[in-house]
Amino acid sequence: MRNSKKKLLGISLALLLGVSGLAGCSGFNASTKVDSNGKPSFTIMANLYTPEIPSDKIEKLLEEKTGVDLTIQWTPDTSYEEKLNTAFATETLPEAVFLKNQTTFIQFKEAIRDDQFWEIGPYLSEYPNLSKLNEQIIENTAVDGKIYSLYQGRPLSRQGLIYRKDWAENLGLEAPTSIDDVYEMARAFTEDDPDGNGKDDTFGITDRADLSYGAFKTVASWFGTPNGWGEKDGQLLPEFMFEEYMDSMDYLKKLRDKGYINQDFPVTSKEDQQAFFKNGTAGMYIGSMADVVSLHKDAVTLNPDIEFDVQNKIKGPNGEYGIWAIPGYGNVVLFPKSAVKSEEQLKEILSFFDKLATPEIANLIFWGIEGEHYTVQEGRALTSEDTDLTTREVKPYQSLEIGEPKTNGRYEGLFTLPAKEKAEKLIEDNENYLIHDPTVPLDSATFAERGELLNQKINDATYQYILGDLDKAGFKNAIEDWKKSGGDDVIKEFNDAYQKLNK
Repeated sequence: MRNSKKKLLGISLALLLGVSGLAGCSGFNASTKVDSNGKPSFTIMANLYTPEIPSDKIEKLLEEKTGVDLTIQWTPDTSYEEKLNTAFATETLPEAVFLKNQTTFIQFKEAIRDDQFWEIGPYLSEYPNLSKLNEQIIENTAVDGKIYSLYQGRPLSRQGLIYRKDWAENLGLEAPTSIDDVYEMARAFTEDDPDGNGKDDTFGITDRADLSYGAFKTVASWFGTPNGWGEKDGQLLPEFMFEEYMDSMDYLKKLRDKGYINQDFPVTSKEDQQAFFKNGTAGMYIGSMADVVSLHKDAVTLNPDIEFDVQNKIKGPNGEYGIWAIPGYGNVVLFPKSAVKSEEQLKEILSFFDKLATPEIANLIFWGIEGEHYTVQEGRALTSEDTDLTTREVKPYQSLEIGEPKTNGRYEGLFTLPAKEKAEKLIEDNENYLIHDPTVPLDSATFAERGELLNQKINDATYQYILGDLDKAGFKNAIEDWKKSGGDDVIKEFNDAYQKLNK
């Protein structure tokens, strides 16, 4: 019965209103929620990226190993932000809340400043595993120099190129090492019949409606564009005010004008983008190199002879390679004061998260049960070939991970696909060429309030330029509109914060 209640909780936020813990058990402060067996009891709101709520096999083991009565409120990714905001507005957030992404975290900063979430920085040294979290990444999550959240670590940059190795070999092409090489491969994959079927039925690059995790931001890095913001004439300015941004738009525009990229990429979904690559229509995919394993898995069912390869170092016009970096985290977890009523209760919850950051528990929630969901080979985890099983029983729990292998000690993955093994090495190599966003530790009240609207103005103008609906003068007019709509205030506020930080 308890498990069925958990599943209902995952489906409906409203049911959370009816849940209350029992208090007053020996060994815990009166404000600490405990179950009938005296174990600490609390709820976690987590993002569900899979179609279905997972079985409770991992959850039961997690409760057993941590000594906690846990309710996981699984919320589908497509409605996560809406439910998060609704629960926040009605003060029905549970005790531990994962946000959707970095953007959501920025949106919650004002509420954090308003003392609606616990500051946890002063407590971290009390926990042997939480105290090992990466100091630089922790600082990247700070709000006014204070730590309120635990982070889920992510590689600083997975970005690169995945391409059809068999097509390249058919045409005598080597792995591209420059933007000119990428352009030539895109041309050849479109015009030179790379699959040898005598038909004009292929094109070079498949892309989607995402200027960050699609092709554009990675291409912009190759051109030397700043990551988000850069320094020019002694002040921070947004990336789109740099010539390299314009050069990147020109490059994508030329690819589209020539037919070397899908014409409707500004409205193409990720699923459709990947379908072009999997079904043999397109030969190049610019984005996360880690995607090669899932792309290959589906592609070989259509063409058993297909071969993929990956490449990271694409040099720009200046002969140098750089790649944009995230701040080292993909998500964070916060602890609302509306749900966590006392310091003692907070410490009980942090104790649970400290256990999540141990090798045993980190492996459990990331890889599953050894011998059932994965095996250990060469000191790394090799997942079961039954991907339906791991998706159903394990993958959702990866949303709970705290830290990363270097800090929580879990196994790195072992992959049988050579291109995936190579991708993991290139992702690590990317750390030598990172372009950081200098505004990550900074705040702008105007950006927090109007950032989404301001970003949309530039996103629209960028697509319109690539599509040929705006010329350079029109794009500059869009920048002026951005500035008048609050952008000038954002520039001032980020620069003021930057000066304070670097005094």
